[in-house]
Amino acid sequence: MSDRFETGLPQQSTNYTPLSPISFLSRSASVYKHGTSLIHGERRWTWAETYIRCRRLASALSKRGIGKGDTVSVMASNIPALFEAHFGVLMTGAVLNALNIRLEAKTLSYIFDHAETKVLLTDREFSSVIKQALSKVNRNILVIDIDDPEIEFGEFLGETEYESFLQEGDPEFEAVLPQDDWQSVSLNYTSGTTGKPKGVVYHSRGAYLLATGNVLAWEMPHRPVYLWTLPMFHCNGWCFPWTVTMLGGTHVCLRKVTAKNIYDSISDYGVTHLCGAPVVMNMICNASQEERRELPHKVEIMTAAAPPPPTVIAGMEEVGFNVTHVYGLTEVYGPAVVCQWQEEWAEKDKTEQAQLKGRQGVRYHMLDGLKVADPETLESVPEDGTTMGEVLMQGNIVMKGYFKNPEGTEQAFAGGWFHSGDLGVVHPDGYIELKDRSKDIIISGGENISSVEIENVLYQHPDILEAAVVARPDNKWGETPCAFIVLKPYAAIHEKEVIEFCRSKLAGFKLPKKVVFSELPKTSTGKIRKSVLREQAKKI
Repeated sequence: MSDRFETGLPQQSTNYTPLSPISFLSRSASVYKHGTSLIHGERRWTWAETYIRCRRLASALSKRGIGKGDTVSVMASNIPALFEAHFGVLMTGAVLNALNIRLEAKTLSYIFDHAETKVLLTDREFSSVIKQALSKVNRNILVIDIDDPEIEFGEFLGETEYESFLQEGDPEFEAVLPQDDWQSVSLNYTSGTTGKPKGVVYHSRGAYLLATGNVLAWEMPHRPVYLWTLPMFHCNGWCFPWTVTMLGGTHVCLRKVTAKNIYDSISDYGVTHLCGAPVVMNMICNASQEERRELPHKVEIMTAAAPPPPTVIAGMEEVGFNVTHVYGLTEVYGPAVVCQWQEEWAEKDKTEQAQLKGRQGVRYHMLDGLKVADPETLESVPEDGTTMGEVLMQGNIVMKGYFKNPEGTEQAFAGGWFHSGDLGVVHPDGYIELKDRSKDIIISGGENISSVEIENVLYQHPDILEAAVVARPDNKWGETPCAFIVLKPYAAIHEKEVIEFCRSKLAGFKLPKKVVFSELPKTSTGKIRKSVLREQAKKI
């Protein structure tokens, strides 16, 4: 049956434009042209200047043959070049691959090959590891060095320097806008559960909607001043490069995240918003008197990763921060669930408020479906706060899928829902709360660490017979890896030796922080009972 409202009313350029975060930049450059867009050390830029720089980057990349379907990788701290890539790369139609600066050379080289990287923008701070990674790559990559005045070390590896590269570009370059908002814009790698990186593909529609959803979920005003404590490489900074730009705000870059730098930035630049894992909140709460400065106003902080302890949330409130707790994954563009504040909670005492804020919450405005259910039957669990199920999601802010991994994508999307792999409950008020991670991922300082990857390294040691790695609670990092090891007969090695062995094969943040020599509890079929080990780790 035909729809009479479609007759003579075709979709056309007049009434339809594919959603793209590029539009946020062009608007702010017009509306807030003289407003401060970025602050980095002693340097400042306006929105008009930033728009020109992003257009120059896009033009220079285009002149080198970069366009739709190509991958541009960036290895950098939270500095202007990485921010500009969030627009300049997209303006060519290419895909942005922001790299985790903590990764080791082996993983980086795998990503370069798997992503088919054509251009690499690399911050000189990471020249050593990038040089190692490039030596293992099986393709030609155009390398552009970023010479940031904030550092005074690092070898030049590339053909040219970033600022010189920008000068090759046309300041009037017209962005190559997506013809369809299903077009890919970003590729983010997550270690998943096997240790082998998975490439999560974002589409333009999802990036646009999640960026907008951040405004609604956090009740953000126009012209916020946002401090970059959250790594911009992580889920594209939870899409905040696009969110803050949409609002015409100011991005305050921060190469080194320390308590002093955070307090100084808030006082010196009037920071109103920042994001970070519980480790950042611990850093703020436990800052020394010498590091602290009086806050000029209440500061909004959004946190995720391992659920923050109520004591930490309460501590943040005491020193002048208002905490918003969110939950998400790389596969859903970052935060997709928010612990939305309810007015009646204001009547409860601070301890109970902190406990309520520690739950993951309810779906983002831009997430169409959220439930805790049996992963096989997809039947929702009762809202009793005790019955556990898997957290499932559905809608426009779910990834396109895993790059070059149809089997992984099919498994993740089984039954028409994205399977998070996280186990949780639903409380009578409809708010969800995580209880466990079914796939044994360790979340340390906001970074996902595969227990299997660490175990595979441990098994390479000639004196180790069996190994199992689980999460151990940590006051600073939220969680850290704890290794349980069975030695071969007559072997005699110590904890320090085990950690040093891992150091040669793993990134620093993946190293086990505690090693326990003991028998491993097993099921009747010989499987290691990690649930038992997790309980043991809590008592160590």
